[in-house]
Formats: sequence, structure tokens, C-alpha cells
Amino acid sequence: MNWLVTGGAGYIGSHVVRALQRAGLNPVVLDDLSTGFSSFVPAEVPFIETSLCDRERLDRAMRQYRIDGVVHLAGFKYAGVSVSRPVHTYEQNVSAMVTLLGSVRRCGIDKFVFSSSAAVYGSPTVDRVTESTPTAPESPYGESKLFGETLLRDVAAAEGIRHTSLRYFNVVGSGACDLYDASPHNLFPVVFDMLSSARTPRINGDDYPTPDGTCVRDYVHVADLAEAHVAAAVRTMEGQTLRPVYNLGSGTGSSVRQIMDAVRSCTGISFEPLIAPRRPGDPARIVADGHLAAADLGWTMRHDLESMVASAWEARCVLTSRKCSRPLTR
Repeated sequence: MNWLVTGGAGYIGSHVVRALQRAGLNPVVLDDLSTGFSSFVPAEVPFIETSLCDRERLDRAMRQYRIDGVVHLAGFKYAGVSVSRPVHTYEQNVSAMVTLLGSVRRCGIDKFVFSSSAAVYGSPTVDRVTESTPTAPESPYGESKLFGETLLRDVAAAEGIRHTSLRYFNVVGSGACDLYDASPHNLFPVVFDMLSSARTPRINGDDYPTPDGTCVRDYVHVADLAEAHVAAAVRTMEGQTLRPVYNLGSGTGSSVRQIMDAVRSCTGISFEPLIAPRRPGDPARIVADGHLAAADLGWTMRHDLESMVASAWEARCVLTSRKCSRPLTR
């Protein structure tokens, strides 16, 4: 089976590509390298460098590599930036989805796994977010992901496509020393950058109604996330009808203070985070309930917070040729 992985040269996509290979499937990567790296793509994996909005190139690639299914991860993923760049966000996440689904329809592909986001929920007030929690996106990014789910659902119903969308919050860690998170907006690389330049990380607010006063968020190891995409792909190949959406989360979450403590332990760098004022709009707690993914996909979180931080730091050390403070294992 040949699976097109859009965004397969990115941080998450590259982990999905390797997980597909381990499962005995044949990934084909399509990426415009706007945020990805060609070095993330294994030499033996076909790589098409192009935009998803290029309809002719997309159709040609689908037919050339006889694609059987699609794992769609490509997109503009920065919620905060999307507020100031809504047109760009909708072009990359909605217009591109329309083009991709059109190619899927024309080429007769009947399996599709969509990398969605828990940003579709906005700032829920429930203790645990379930798939039935009302959606209320608060950014063009969240809106675009919800539009993507709707487009997929409607096209799938019309064309008989087996599909699902995976919603998740914060993706961290590394499943291989040569794959790393390079985002300038994500917590782990931001904290590592600050420590590497002798600056002190900060916590935005320590007076929330949580056990230690800092915000609680759900973190998922990227390798575990990749396995969820593969599990969904395999089940569509087996002819199973999956639910339209699945949450991927711990059900418990970790506080920002716990993250800082784990960073201090794993890096060996002693620091005490500065306490800054709350950021407007930051909810005290957002965690996802992953019970349905466990039941239908057999998915579980195998990595704890310590291994998430340790693996991310190890990849960072390899990237910068920095000597790690202690041997790290994954």
C-alpha cells in the first residue's frame, strides 16, 4: 500500500513517515519545505517538493506513485500568527484541502487520515475535552481545521472514503535524534533556546486554580502521535468504519511548572523560571480524553513527561553538537 504523506518533511510528518515504514507501508512525501526539511525524508522514500495548491502536480504524483491512501498533515499550524495572517491560513489549510480532496476524488482514493487539532474546541470549560465537547474555535487556525474536517466528512460521504480526523493539543519530544521540533512558537524549543543563550524561561501566571497555580495542558509525544496516524491508516485498509474524529490526549495533562521541573532535571541546567503576568485568554486547564482512540485504534500514550523532555533535549543536543549533561535514552 502506498500512502501519500502531505507535510512529510515536517516535524510531525517525518515521524509519521518512519512509523509507516515500520508498519510495512510505503510512504510517499509531498511537502513545499516552507517549514519542513528535506533531510527529514529518508533517502529511499519518494519526495515531491510542491505546494498542495498545484492541482496538476498533485494529480500527477497521485497517479505516478499509485497512491492508495492519504495522511494529510501539511498546513499552516501557528494559531497565534493566524490571527494576523487569516488569508494565508485559509489558503494553506482550506483551499489546499479542497484541492487535495479534488485530487483524491479524481484518482479514486478511498482512504484518508486528517491531522486536525484540538484548537477546534477553543477554550472549553469542561475538565476533560471529549469528542462531543462543543467546538468553538478562537483563531483562523482553529476555524480552518474545523473547515477541513467538514470538507473531509462531506466528500467522504459522497465518494465512499473511509476516513477520520485526529485532534490533539501539544506535540513534543523526538522519536529519533535527527528529527526535531524547529518551531519558534512551541514551548519546548522556546525554552531550550532561552537556556542555550543563558536566558531564564518564564511562566505566564502562577495563580490559576490548579494544584501548583500554573496552567495545565495536554502533551503528547510525537512518536505516540505518529503511531495513532498509522493505526488509523491500517484500520481504513482493513475496511473498518472509524468515527469522524478522535481526541489524542492523556486525560490528565501537565502543568507549566512540571514542564520546567522536567526540563531542569533532563538538561542538567539549574534555573528558576521567572513569573510573569497571566496572558489574556489563557484558560487554567485544557486536557483531552483519549478513551475512544484507545478503544477503536488501540492507541495509548507510551511516553511520560520525563521521556518527552529527555528525547526533545537529546535531539536538540545532536542538532547543536552540544554535549548532553547525561546519557539519555528513549
